[in-house]
Amino acid sequence: MLVASMAAKKIIHQLLLRLRRGVLTVTYWDGETVQYGQGQPYNHITVKSPKVVWAMLKNMSIGFNEAYMDGLLEIEGPLTGVVHLMADNKHIFTKLGRNQVTRRYERNTKRRQAGQIELHYDVGNDFYKLWLDKTLTYTCGYFHKPTDSLDAAQAQKIDHVLRKLQLKPGQRLLDIGCGWGGLLIAAAQQYGVSGLGVTLSREQYEYAVRAAKRAKVADKVQFELLNYQDLQSRDLTFDRIVSVGLFEHVGRGNHQIYFKTINKLLVPGGISVIHCITQERELKLDPWTDKYLFPGGYIPAYREVIRALPKYDLRLQDYENLRMHYVLTLNEWLRRFQNHKDKVIEMYDERFYRMYQLYLAHSSASFEYWDLSLSQYVFTKGLNNTLPLTRQHLYK
Repeated sequence: MLVASMAAKKIIHQLLLRLRRGVLTVTYWDGETVQYGQGQPYNHITVKSPKVVWAMLKNMSIGFNEAYMDGLLEIEGPLTGVVHLMADNKHIFTKLGRNQVTRRYERNTKRRQAGQIELHYDVGNDFYKLWLDKTLTYTCGYFHKPTDSLDAAQAQKIDHVLRKLQLKPGQRLLDIGCGWGGLLIAAAQQYGVSGLGVTLSREQYEYAVRAAKRAKVADKVQFELLNYQDLQSRDLTFDRIVSVGLFEHVGRGNHQIYFKTINKLLVPGGISVIHCITQERELKLDPWTDKYLFPGGYIPAYREVIRALPKYDLRLQDYENLRMHYVLTLNEWLRRFQNHKDKVIEMYDERFYRMYQLYLAHSSASFEYWDLSLSQYVFTKGLNNTLPLTRQHLYK
């Protein structure tokens, strides 16, 4: 036991001696505290057992994050600092990740998708009401200035997306992965369109139906508990199609199913918008995230979307990267979430609280310091020669 403990300590010690940027302080299970690196202090980490080291060597992401969830590892300082330190020292952590044992990823098939969505989005509306905005919009906001409230940023995001769709009264809008219904309801209220929203989350579906009735637009918009792929068998067409935060759940290798569906349902010249998280390169989802939060998910490289469009006669019209908007959104979610720590623990338990706390902090830091972006794509089915010549319609 003593030999294993000493070996674990030596391994982590030798690894952290290679830090070039930033200071990390580590307190080991035997009480010794060592400071590594130079420059800006990031975090003070307490490792309570050598088992944490062996788990991290097997799989860095799962080993580290599960240790934090289980209380075997404590972090002083902002949780975002851990990712910042890793980004500043990619020469260590990127190489380490390549040499580790990978877990079997969740397969993303149509049969599995409902259960995969249920794991995350059916945790309970009361939980999301604690830290999301009043419309329960669970995607990146759009900030006119950094001091905007979360409610304002989400309303502005919906407005920004709807402007990109260039809606006109009487048109039909399909919202794939409609969440709690806020965007489709706003489209009916502000633009006089009708539409359909589909989701695989029962909690979202039931809430959206009630929200449409409260907003007095239930005669214009309908919601269905439905996989978007099933729409291909229906005799339906739409003038506009949007998905906000859905494309990440389509799954690696399934993008052609999504675009085939868009091609079938969108009228010629119709406009579609995809709002989704993207990354710089085609890499698998973080294994801890796949295990606990978004099983079967895949964050596409931004170029994957662009490459896929021509095969389905979809013409890219506009692209916008809102990376820093997601940093602001996630920081506000994290602040609000942490303010409800006692309530979350009461509803679930401390392990669940630590899991979501880590997820929100890690996500924020990954947008600010690592390779994640928030991409908005606007494209048409075939040519559309009537589109505005400038972007003025987005900002008037």
